[in-house]
Amino acid sequence: MVACGALSLAVAGGIGVGVSALFFVLLIAAWACADTRWQLSSRVSLVLVLLALPLFYIEWKWRLFSSLSIEPERAGINSLTHFILFLALVKLWQTKTDRDWLFLYLISFFEILLAAGLSVSPSFLFVLALYVLCAISTVVSFEIRKARRSLSPAGAPRLTISLEPTRLRRLTKRHVRQRSVIGEVRRLPLIAVGLLLLIFSLALPLFFIAPRFSGSAVTRASGGTTGLVGFTDEVSLGEIARLERSNRLVMRVRVDEPELPRHQDLRWRGVALDQFDGRTWRRSDPRPAPVNPKERALFQFDTTESLERLTTQTFFIEPVDTPVLFIAPRAIAVQGALPFVRRDREGGLISREHSQERISYRAYSDTTEPPAERLRADLRAYLREDHRYLVVPDGLDPRIADLTRGLIAGNRAGNRYDSARVVEEYLRQNFRYSLDLKATGADPLADFLFRVRAGNCEYFASAMAIMLRTAGVATRVVNGFQTGEYNAMAGAFTVKQSDAHSWVEVYFPETDAWLTFDPTPASARTNAQAAGGLSGRLQQYAEALELFWIQYVVAYDRQEQRSLASSLREQLGSYRLTALQTLDEWRAGLADWWSEISGRDTPRGNSFFGAKALWLLLPALIAAIGYVAWRALRKYWGGSRGQSLARRKFDSAIIFYNRMTKALAGQGLRRAADQTPLEFAFATGIPEALLVTEAYNRVRYGAQDLSSLEAARVEEWLRKIEQTQ
Repeated sequence: MVACGALSLAVAGGIGVGVSALFFVLLIAAWACADTRWQLSSRVSLVLVLLALPLFYIEWKWRLFSSLSIEPERAGINSLTHFILFLALVKLWQTKTDRDWLFLYLISFFEILLAAGLSVSPSFLFVLALYVLCAISTVVSFEIRKARRSLSPAGAPRLTISLEPTRLRRLTKRHVRQRSVIGEVRRLPLIAVGLLLLIFSLALPLFFIAPRFSGSAVTRASGGTTGLVGFTDEVSLGEIARLERSNRLVMRVRVDEPELPRHQDLRWRGVALDQFDGRTWRRSDPRPAPVNPKERALFQFDTTESLERLTTQTFFIEPVDTPVLFIAPRAIAVQGALPFVRRDREGGLISREHSQERISYRAYSDTTEPPAERLRADLRAYLREDHRYLVVPDGLDPRIADLTRGLIAGNRAGNRYDSARVVEEYLRQNFRYSLDLKATGADPLADFLFRVRAGNCEYFASAMAIMLRTAGVATRVVNGFQTGEYNAMAGAFTVKQSDAHSWVEVYFPETDAWLTFDPTPASARTNAQAAGGLSGRLQQYAEALELFWIQYVVAYDRQEQRSLASSLREQLGSYRLTALQTLDEWRAGLADWWSEISGRDTPRGNSFFGAKALWLLLPALIAAIGYVAWRALRKYWGGSRGQSLARRKFDSAIIFYNRMTKALAGQGLRRAADQTPLEFAFATGIPEALLVTEAYNRVRYGAQDLSSLEAARVEEWLRKIEQTQ
């Protein structure tokens, strides 16, 4: 139990590799030194614990074995963990009584509870299952050990004939203790079930009531920080390609009603950039504005025409070194345990950094796009503040503008929407996606368009944005992630660094809408599918389990507690209302029935007294019927069947014992009235008589059955006694 408790702390990240190794070495040494002179006395153990108390306080106060930059909460948990392990080692090395063993069981249980608060991995569930198995085995062994100690240390008595009264009393006491041990062993299943109920009755309330720590002390991940690039105030061409080469997990996203058509090609928006100098995209105004939270930690930025237009997403983001909050385009609101949320002029959202912990939040977006006919009819001129989305770099290669004009004229695109579709389709069909970036020179964008004709998503998005700007269409570049791989078992999208992506947003002033366009070839934008076969399904199940653990354990905070309490209260209120309505219907029906059988055609309201009397009599009638049925079943099972079974055992014992006494009476050995069967057997001086008597006591007084082998031996002993005459 203690080893499993320490293992759970190691799995949860509560103790390091060095401390874990030292603890298990000392635990094995304590096991090897049990019942030797190397064990500590109770007094020495008490002194060690008293001396350790101030040392662990100093460790927590001055962070002796921790980094000085660690949070105070984390330092306190480290100190508490070390102190619990030290207590366990002291008790393991001590000469132990039953009370010391029980104290060790309690220490192991506190290790499990502490690990439950620290754990961020579902592997804790397997350690918990192992702990429960060890706990049940330990308690059962503990009870068996206590029962064995109640027996005579010399074991079973030898079958030597003695008439000494002391020997006789010892044997009699041994039979009494045997019956006590049998009763204790029969209680072991109840003890095991009771222990299970105790563990879960203590653990579940603590889980649902105890608040979650918000610091990285509890929610940090063991895998370290996920390094993201491309989500800052300025991004150079080619930086996103560094992410696209990695399959490291970034986040999981659960979307309500993912089967809706408008949810099939979602993107998780990160930052939007509006200035380009030929090599680097920047935000012209990087100062985000704070958003005041409303009730229940809801940060609202915009409104929507209808709730049916909203797409609800739940994000579970791994530790990343960017404060960006990802969300589907046109964010309406964000809800979660976030200390603050800020929004920049381009619609990007940021909160606190979480490079050492996971965070989760719920997001609401209006993903419904205006119809294409309405966008084609949008000919309104841009305002002066929108002109920054039309600026092109100084010294831009003039061939880019010529290419754009030729495409628009050749396809007769007479509006912004059709112009954007023409350029998007041109880049998709005539250029190749590649992470081997070869576009160089003073103008890498022109080199990409007219020489290399291959690049990653940044080059495609930058080319489309600048080409449309030369045609007078307002654009900006967005960096974020593609939808990711959908896990049907978890009902969520798994997003990795390889899903990092850049695309273009085009502004339509009449509808005040930024519409998404993606010029990257479809082969590079296709959502990854889950691996097939057994290994793929097992991987999906593992991811589903981990997501369940993160959502309902790691991310379970005060807001979730309030939500759970509110749901329980509403559910109980619904059940209560349903029960009251059912009772009212029954009472009305019984009142009508009473009126009919009483011969009085009284209104329902005037028959209240009769209905009330019937309600009082009905439970008594049901109780009486149930009592009679219970007595009948008890009489049948416990009387006819149970008593007949007990009677058969009793009769069988009487038969072979009477046979022995009859045979002994023929030899002149008669049992006195004040002699017990065992005393009479010893008085005869016949070993077989003692053996038959012990079998008789077991069957008649010990409620035991004789095996076929034992019955054959009893028959053999009886024959020997009968042949002695």
